[in-house]
Amino acid sequence: MKSNLKYLGVLLLLIGVCILAVYYFTGSSSNSMLVCAAICIVCGPIAYGLLSKNN
Repeated sequence: MKSNLKYLGVLLLLIGVCILAVYYFTGSSSNSMLVCAAICIVCGPIAYGLLSKNN
């Protein structure tokens, strides 16, 4: 389980990309999806870097 924790950052990044795809294809005008996607895309590589360094 602990060895899979380092992939949490990659998972966050993919979730952010999926949120952006849903936003684009639904034609939504809400900014909340963009904010959630931005948080995931920014925190994903940071989490990956920190967690992979420790393992």
